[in-house]
Amino acid sequence: MDRIRNFCIIAHIDHGKSTLADRLLETTQTVADRDMQSQLLDNMDLERERGITIKSHAIQMDYLYENEKYTLNLIDTPGHVDFSYEVSRSISACEGALLIIDASQGIEAQTISNLYLALEHDLEIIPVLNKIDLPGANPEEVTDQIVDLLGCGREDIIHASGKEGLGITDILEAIVERVPAPKGDVNAPLQALIFDSVYNSFRGIEVYFRVMQGKIRKGDKVKFVNTGKEYNADEIGILKLEQEAQQEISAGNVGYLISGIKVAKEVKVGDTITQVDNPCGESIQGFEEVKPMVFAGIYPVETTDYEELRNSMEKLQLNDASLVWEPETSVALGFGFRCGFLGMLHMEIVQERLEREFDMTVITTVPSVQFHAVYGDARLPDGQGRKVDINSPAEMPDPGSIDYMEEPFISAQIITKAEFVGPVISLCMNKRGEIKNQVYLTSDRVELSFELPLGEIVFDFFDKLKTISKGYASLDYELIGFRRSNVIKLDIMLNGDPVDALSAVVHRDKAYEWGKRLCEKLKELVPRQMFEIAIQASIGQKIIARETVKAMRKNVLAKCYGGDISRKRKLLEKQKKGKKRMRQVGNVEIPQEAFMAVLQID
Repeated sequence: MDRIRNFCIIAHIDHGKSTLADRLLETTQTVADRDMQSQLLDNMDLERERGITIKSHAIQMDYLYENEKYTLNLIDTPGHVDFSYEVSRSISACEGALLIIDASQGIEAQTISNLYLALEHDLEIIPVLNKIDLPGANPEEVTDQIVDLLGCGREDIIHASGKEGLGITDILEAIVERVPAPKGDVNAPLQALIFDSVYNSFRGIEVYFRVMQGKIRKGDKVKFVNTGKEYNADEIGILKLEQEAQQEISAGNVGYLISGIKVAKEVKVGDTITQVDNPCGESIQGFEEVKPMVFAGIYPVETTDYEELRNSMEKLQLNDASLVWEPETSVALGFGFRCGFLGMLHMEIVQERLEREFDMTVITTVPSVQFHAVYGDARLPDGQGRKVDINSPAEMPDPGSIDYMEEPFISAQIITKAEFVGPVISLCMNKRGEIKNQVYLTSDRVELSFELPLGEIVFDFFDKLKTISKGYASLDYELIGFRRSNVIKLDIMLNGDPVDALSAVVHRDKAYEWGKRLCEKLKELVPRQMFEIAIQASIGQKIIARETVKAMRKNVLAKCYGGDISRKRKLLEKQKKGKKRMRQVGNVEIPQEAFMAVLQID
């Protein structure tokens, strides 16, 4: 056990985690040259296409140091703020972390937030200055930033380049020397933490775990503490590039377990595995419950695919523990699911994965955040009214029946270059933000702290921030609670019928502009019919905006050569009556693009 080292790699997005992981695998000869490819651990097509890590990936390496063989368990983690839940799970299975910082970009928001996550778990931090071979690299200045942030000595920082393979041996030696060996008693009852799982269509659900105490042998009868289910350990093993079966895995090590589990609900990430004959006294404190930030409805295009979509969601949830969902129905779209995501990128990725991995074509409704409706009827002891969670616009109560609404606020840290401070502040002000602090980290880099309503940033805030700062600004945020706010429900009606999938909860000051823009957008997208379609935006009974999609008109006067005007009028009256009757019975088909129109409203 003294020769095991468990560590993860944390960094801001695009600072070279996956490339560095490739070099570590090459140097330790874990992967043969013929199997090597760049971003080897990012095994999803989606990850390669977008150049981002979405899942954390565990792999075991062997390293010879001073004639002793050490086992290194590496977990490569994502860098994007939407996948920070993956990072927190990886961190709880490790004793050390490589903190990677790009020598040309310096410290960014996600670097700091991932660092604090690691420090909360008392991990040993090894700072690595990456990409020192770049022409724009500024190692001296960034080294000063790291010393300020971590309080470490300049000599503790390892200079490396993932692309050129510089400093890789130093990193491996630092891992062996600095990261503490795992603690745990091999002879104690088995206690293992599940930190990930994946669905395999041939073998059932594969569970990835880290053994904290005791040991697990092939063929043992094991029990999952939280769900109370018992299984036989048909196969256990370690995670090299391919899975390698083993006879036993003891404390401190990371491995996988296959026991023919068929039902997705039986595996909970953060659960404890123990033996049936000799159970452990208490379960491990798993991870904190995931807090979804953005809610949206996901519906099958064909209503008959509902059950299939449910199965796909269950399998996807195994691999993505931060996805939260529950069934819901919509008048416009039929049966579907209300899903909670950690952000807009997360929502996009889930939709893509459903289409690619499970061949499900889905419609996504307008994203919204969770609100609280406060009723003033029964005052509670603390003087507050009764609070009800509102997860979708359809659940919004009548404004007359409640005291007020509360919406979630976040504290956002934005790190940007000094020249972009003005545009960033005005963007946040437009989003109803309030500036709290402004700190110059260096003469050219500023950290801005804002308090913003979460509902304002779920749409396109991040994209706009990147645009106005030429890609330099980085964002990190956390929820700080709910505050009283003047939000209302905006309904969209087609021919007088509200379309629940297009409703949105918006601030009253922005409702008129929002409704007008949305009506204009829908006018372009809703196809013309034989009758006139009225597109209206309303707040309660009050119509605040209207656009009309003109009817396609047949020329009924074409057959009239000259003749009396009354003859023509008779034909036109007849056509008018027909159009009126058609409008009463006709219904409007809404194309898929219309549901997404709200996202591109700006």
